[in-house]
Amino acid sequence: MNALRAPAAELLKSMPLTILALTLAGLGLVGLTGGYSHFVIALVALTTVAGTGLNVLLGLTGLISFGHAGFYAIGAYASAIFTGAGLSFWPALPAAGLVSGLVGAGLAVPAMRVKGPYLAMVTIAFGFIVEHALIEGGSLTGGQNGLVVTVGPSLFGFPLAERELAFLAVIGAGLSLYGFHRLARSRLGRAMRAVRDADVAAASLGFDPVRVKTLAFAISAALTGLAGAVLPPLMLFIAPSSFPFAQSILFVLSVVVGGAGTVLGPLFGALVTVLLPETLAGLAEYRLLFFGLATLVVLWLVPSGIVGSAARLLPRARTGALPPAMDFARLIGQRGAEALVVEGIGISFGGIRAAEGVSVTAQPGAVTSLIGPNGAGKTTVLNMVSGFYRPQAGAIRLGDRDLAGAPAHVIARAGIARTYQTTRLFGSLSVLDNVALAFEPGRLRRRSGGQDRAAAAALLAFVGYAGDLDRPAAELPHVDRRLVEIARALAGRPRILLLDEPAAGLTRADTDALGGLLRRIAGQGIAVVLVEHDMPLVMGVSDAILVMDAGRPIAYGNPAAIRRDPAVIRAYLGGADTPARPRAAAWTPPADAVLSTLGLTAGYGAAPVLDRVAIEVRPGETVALLGANGAGKSTTMRALAGLLRPVTGAIVLEDRAIAHLPAHTIARLGLALVPEGRQVFPELTVIENIRLGAHGRAAPIDPAEIEALLTRFPRLRDRATSRAGLLSGGEQQMLAIARGMMAHPRILLLDEPSLGLAPAMINALYAVVADLRDQGVTILIVDQMAALALTVADRGYVLEQGRVVTAGTAAELSADAGLEAAYLGAA
Repeated sequence: MNALRAPAAELLKSMPLTILALTLAGLGLVGLTGGYSHFVIALVALTTVAGTGLNVLLGLTGLISFGHAGFYAIGAYASAIFTGAGLSFWPALPAAGLVSGLVGAGLAVPAMRVKGPYLAMVTIAFGFIVEHALIEGGSLTGGQNGLVVTVGPSLFGFPLAERELAFLAVIGAGLSLYGFHRLARSRLGRAMRAVRDADVAAASLGFDPVRVKTLAFAISAALTGLAGAVLPPLMLFIAPSSFPFAQSILFVLSVVVGGAGTVLGPLFGALVTVLLPETLAGLAEYRLLFFGLATLVVLWLVPSGIVGSAARLLPRARTGALPPAMDFARLIGQRGAEALVVEGIGISFGGIRAAEGVSVTAQPGAVTSLIGPNGAGKTTVLNMVSGFYRPQAGAIRLGDRDLAGAPAHVIARAGIARTYQTTRLFGSLSVLDNVALAFEPGRLRRRSGGQDRAAAAALLAFVGYAGDLDRPAAELPHVDRRLVEIARALAGRPRILLLDEPAAGLTRADTDALGGLLRRIAGQGIAVVLVEHDMPLVMGVSDAILVMDAGRPIAYGNPAAIRRDPAVIRAYLGGADTPARPRAAAWTPPADAVLSTLGLTAGYGAAPVLDRVAIEVRPGETVALLGANGAGKSTTMRALAGLLRPVTGAIVLEDRAIAHLPAHTIARLGLALVPEGRQVFPELTVIENIRLGAHGRAAPIDPAEIEALLTRFPRLRDRATSRAGLLSGGEQQMLAIARGMMAHPRILLLDEPSLGLAPAMINALYAVVADLRDQGVTILIVDQMAALALTVADRGYVLEQGRVVTAGTAAELSADAGLEAAYLGAA
């Protein structure tokens, strides 16, 4: 196996020699040719330099720019103006690059405020601004007429003609490729890739994404400006028309066609974008058409670029032997222990109190857990503590330092690290580089690379990771992603470790191992703050537990006290303050199911969530699907609706297998999902939302149907012409149900209908559910308030760790003590 991996390792080590060989080949080609060939070779080399600059921005940082012709022009004009003023070409060359770099850093200020297509539009506007500034530049730029270069550069009194400038351009291309090679392997280069892959996670490691992106813009602009600075003596004349918008497109194509993020990509891309039009020059007005078609073919055949696609064919290198494990007390506990004190913090979003009056103290060496039903505000609290939200009230202190409102990268440097509900690894970096990058949070320069790799390997062994250290993080299975993320958080030597649902998607054995790991981490003097829905894990590892509901703390204490607290039981299972109406009389459904699953296994990526789930719903029946958060309820709903492709098993809707049908086909067959979070169309009116519910059915819309729904939901009648985005949460939930009913469904799936609603609105909502049940609508309902759901249900299933552990009538489940254990853990 090691022998198979050797070629990639050897290629990486020999990259400087490869660049040197290509540079010498380019110099030899200049020496063997003459005339116009020198100009073409120089143009390829300068495009390589400019493409390498853009590769820093696009390939490493993931930022697109369609304005790099502007930097090319700035470098060219700066060089021409400096030399025209009497400055020698040699100091004018770096000066032009410096001017371009400073302009690039200035452009980054507005550019960092937007993303995606808006960033592209900012850079396009920049290119046009530069072009028109050159036209209006008067005598300094020559205006529309441009500048004529009358004095060329010289070296030791020897004038540099076209051949010598081609030599210079080739050497510059070689140096730029080597510089990119060094940058990509440096800590700064890895930080750029980290910001590209997961800027939120990069901030939680102490890196300021704005600073990193600004550096990328400056480096990219400086390299492009250096390429432009060689252009005036080469062409002997420059004008605004020499730098059209199409030039920016060619720079982007040279990077993408060659392979964004690869060292040699800009060179091969330049060969295509410069030589192909030259080859097609005889086709006159058709050459651009053929060039465009040829580029599309290249991108279609090799979407990762020429070099990127070739690199995928090479075996991956594997890390050799590393030094033995280190002393973990020194490795992760050297900052010194301090308590995290949260006092009365709160925050609102659009008038909704997401958290209010939250106070908790996380002691060093202890595990403090935050639990509560969906929408309780647990992750919101973590986001305030870690700097992603600014609290509107209260204090967050680490030792004697108040961190409330500080940005995420500042809080990370203070000693607070975190993981996320959905792992946010840097997918393009290796496992080892993910962890090594976290040492000394926020530093962009660090020379102890070998020592960091050894320490990173030791941390990975500590958390239980036993896989390939050089494997890209994007390829890891789910459990390994969790372990690597924890190791990365520990690498910053935190005083406080915030863990957001680390057990989500793990098997029982992996969760038990995680519990042991959390105790070992706390044993190093670190204060562990755990947000988790796996109650056996929480009850088994916690020293103290804070319970939240609807954004407010409702209980605090040790696991035994929390398990017995009536307020906690009411928050998880529902209580008498939210009554619902059961069936008036006993009812027996038909024997044949309208919807059933057989051995359903499904999940996300490499993480199976459902394990051989078997449920059935009969016509006219209301069935409740219950279980703690993370048990797999919403995953089941998504699989039934076709939004998640099952791994194995069958889903049958009225004798038709639907497991592998697309979601829109399943919807047209009569399965209507009212998703968690409502998901109404906010820019459409209430009536327009309701009418869209009938899109997939064959029957035309009868106005009486809409009238009946508005009668059933009188709140919607009053807001019929209002935009759905302006409705309250409860009104949006009613609208989502009304939209689902317009499909004339054979079965209605309700996913967490009470989530985030006030008790009065929940009562009104469940009165509607009871009415639908009594009218014979078939319903499968998932709700965090188990007692409430069982009141309107005929039967129910209880999920735990993706498996059905209990099933029975609503009365049987309501009396089953195991239901409480499924939500709060066994005593």
